[in-house]
Amino acid sequence: MGRRTGFLVAVVIIAASVGLATLLVSLAPEPERREPPPQIPFAQTGRVVLGDGSIPVYGAGTVRPSAEVDIIPQISGKVVWINPSFQSGGRVEADQAIFRIEEEDYLYRVREAEADLEAKRVELLEAREKAEIARTEYEQFSGRRSKGESSARRANPLTLREPQLKAAEAALDREEARVADAKLALSRTQVRAPFDGYVRDESVDLGQFLTAGQAVGRIFATDAVEVVVPLSDANAALIPGLWELRAGDSEQQVPAHVIARYGEGNHTWEGYVDRAEVSLDKQTRTIDVIVRVPNPFSRDVSSNGASGAPPLLVGKFVEVAIEGLTSGAYYRVPRAALQPGNEVWVVHGDGAVHIVPVHVLQRVNDEAYVAGPLENGQQVVTGGLQFATEGMRVQTGTDAVQ
Repeated sequence: MGRRTGFLVAVVIIAASVGLATLLVSLAPEPERREPPPQIPFAQTGRVVLGDGSIPVYGAGTVRPSAEVDIIPQISGKVVWINPSFQSGGRVEADQAIFRIEEEDYLYRVREAEADLEAKRVELLEAREKAEIARTEYEQFSGRRSKGESSARRANPLTLREPQLKAAEAALDREEARVADAKLALSRTQVRAPFDGYVRDESVDLGQFLTAGQAVGRIFATDAVEVVVPLSDANAALIPGLWELRAGDSEQQVPAHVIARYGEGNHTWEGYVDRAEVSLDKQTRTIDVIVRVPNPFSRDVSSNGASGAPPLLVGKFVEVAIEGLTSGAYYRVPRAALQPGNEVWVVHGDGAVHIVPVHVLQRVNDEAYVAGPLENGQQVVTGGLQFATEGMRVQTGTDAVQ
């Protein structure tokens, strides 16, 4: 009897629990029903900006002198004086003496040549006098000849001493040339700077014996420097009239800006495109465009650095911005917006994607300059999508906030 009673109690407890659970479930509120979110992909976007002015052509290169020469004496001798400026980093002026070679030997040669010249002048006077006497004697002799002889016979040049006179004149010319050569050698005992410039290096000391043709230093000009900028043919095509430019022509100039970093700031020099090489680089297959910068060592440059403006140092790697063609309508878009096949994916206000083909004019850092049926301020896809089809809908950053 006890076991049956325990079983019945257990059954009653289980039944009561089930009933209570059923009651609680029936009394619970109905959950709110929501529509599942749409499966629309999220896209990162950037803005289209209408371009203004010329399309910049960016490049980089190394600064080199516009002119650089070896300093080579034209005569031999011992160095007796050196200009203090003639040392590495020193500045010299055009036609300034930079060192001098002992001149005594060359001064003696001048005196010797001048003495020989005076002797030849005397010999020429004697030859002229003898020639005059010979002509007079011949004319007197001809006048005493018999009437039966021909009067048309010409006198022998030796009789009139004409060869002797010409030899004396030639000897005088030779001595005059010797004097001029000796004076020229004497003038070359002073070696002078060919132009305003800086000394790159030198290897001459007092008492050193130099031989003609021996290089003893290098000087580069200070009036201008050049930057060789390798460009692709697409970028070179953006430079107006590139192949009509003539080296040194100041009338036809394409402005360029040379930017160099010094310390904590960037400094800018104004220059221009001087010319372009007419052959491709064998290794890079690029066109070398030569940018010329006048007065690179003056302090009249713009800078955003705290310290004073430095000179545009030879050998420094710099960036160059050239003012390219002034196109009709072009746009600046984020470089990441360019898709394969030169197209961009424009997102309209309703979130629909429109595929727009464009012509790429220039790629610069994180931007691209393009031409095509775009509008200022449009949104273009820059990331988040692997592919797109015409009319597909996407969410943008603005949509996510809403």
